Amino acid sequence: MQLSILSRYLPFALCVAFAVISLPFALGGGTLWLFTLIALALSLVGVHDLRQTRHAVLRNYPLIGHIRYMAESVRPEIRQYLIEDDDDRVPFSRAQRSLVYARAKNESSEKAFGTLIDVYGDGYEFISHSTRPAPLSDPASFRVTVGGPQCRRPYSASLFNISAMSFGSLSANAIRALNKGARMGNFAHDTGEGSISPYHREAGGDLIWELGSGYFGCRATDGAFDPERFAAQARNDQVKMVEIKLSQGAKPGHGGILPGHKVTPEIAETRGVPIACDCISPSRHSAFSTPVELMRFIERLRDLSDGKPVGFKLCIGHPWEFMGIVKAMLETGILPDFIVVDGKEGGTGAAPVEFSNHIGVPLREGLLFVHNTLIGAGLRDKIRIGAAGRVVSAFDIACLLALGADWVNAARGFMFAIGCIQSQSCHTNRCPTGVATQDPLRQKALVVPDKAERVHNFHRNTMKALAEMLAAAGLERPEQLGPRHLAKRVDASEIRLFSQIHYAMKPGALLDGGVTSGFYAESWKMADPESFDAQPV
Repeated sequence: MQLSILSRYLPFALCVAFAVISLPFALGGGTLWLFTLIALALSLVGVHDLRQTRHAVLRNYPLIGHIRYMAESVRPEIRQYLIEDDDDRVPFSRAQRSLVYARAKNESSEKAFGTLIDVYGDGYEFISHSTRPAPLSDPASFRVTVGGPQCRRPYSASLFNISAMSFGSLSANAIRALNKGARMGNFAHDTGEGSISPYHREAGGDLIWELGSGYFGCRATDGAFDPERFAAQARNDQVKMVEIKLSQGAKPGHGGILPGHKVTPEIAETRGVPIACDCISPSRHSAFSTPVELMRFIERLRDLSDGKPVGFKLCIGHPWEFMGIVKAMLETGILPDFIVVDGKEGGTGAAPVEFSNHIGVPLREGLLFVHNTLIGAGLRDKIRIGAAGRVVSAFDIACLLALGADWVNAARGFMFAIGCIQSQSCHTNRCPTGVATQDPLRQKALVVPDKAERVHNFHRNTMKALAEMLAAAGLERPEQLGPRHLAKRVDASEIRLFSQIHYAMKPGALLDGGVTSGFYAESWKMADPESFDAQPV
């Protein structure tokens, strides 16, 4: 026991002893002054360790206890660069990041010597190829027209676009690079709920304006929706679509707050909030409180925007709530032009751990549910579906298209393209690559022309890879891709097609009694167009 105490305090005691013994010599003009100064500094640190009450480790291990905190602070970097396997997803694997970096830099993304994936492991997925591949299509032609029968100004969207990331979460230079890259590649850039900043407008790339519960950019002084301010922004030619954010993948059902000390004059002007005051995003909208009222709000936004496509984004939660929205569509005759399904695995910013880990439906299940419900209600051919959540490769896009998506959005993939290294420090304002920070010096490291070119390259090369995969499967167009073209290993001895794994709703089955029992039937009975609450069955 005495030896244990001695080992714990020995470094501190040696520093104190050396400082005391050498101090007279240092004061007398000796050559030990530098070492004495270091010993004195370490002694003072040790005294502070013993007196502080926050860290028990430092009270028991003065001086040497700091080694523990230093090791902990560099643990993510050590793991990422020295320990992490190529396929460890935390949340994106080294192989995924390397693929994005290569395509963004216009380098070869080919792999020699065969796959490193265990093709006999449960969950392995692949596209089945054709013995008669199709001619290679031009990936620039892979576009989808968004705008239903009630839309006067439909938009031709790329199949692959930049997902919602706000100015404030991302730096000014990151926004500049993303939008300029979108302009170069003729695809869309979602603003995120932080509204349209001056940096979104510089390059003139197509914008999808995301409207969150804080109504930033069209906000009255009391935080309510301001129709005049909305119309002034939405009618700008650069804004191609308007997206109401009901919830997001990382923290569905959770509001947000940007502390006042982070509300700079630029952010205040962009969002329409006071400088240096807490900027609050409520957990729910004030402009509507029922599914029917949501439809009326969509109709209002479409009129105010001069007929542009208006839709909503959500991470699926209670199934009866979305089905209540679909019933409201049928009751009012008002249809959104699009629905974006966000998976719980999505998210670029910080979120409570319990929310990011345990709230919300994963993307594929959410996408299938929305796709099937619209088919069952006879509305699928009138409403487009977008999908977002951990997308970086052409195969990711193909899987989502096969399950019902009309187009796909990616956030973190495009962050990698402009230099993100997955340091997971987005919420600290100390992003090492200048992507997710408001620090002027840090973001200056992000050179906009170079990164914009990388955004363009990543999009172009990914779409080219998608065209090649489709051709190998014997398909010329993305809309031909279906669940029968993809397969998944379900155990060591069986592989099934997606069409054999996932339930496919019959057209109109929710309306004509074609579904009488099971999950969809029970959820449909609980849905109410006049309330988001579940109705008794």
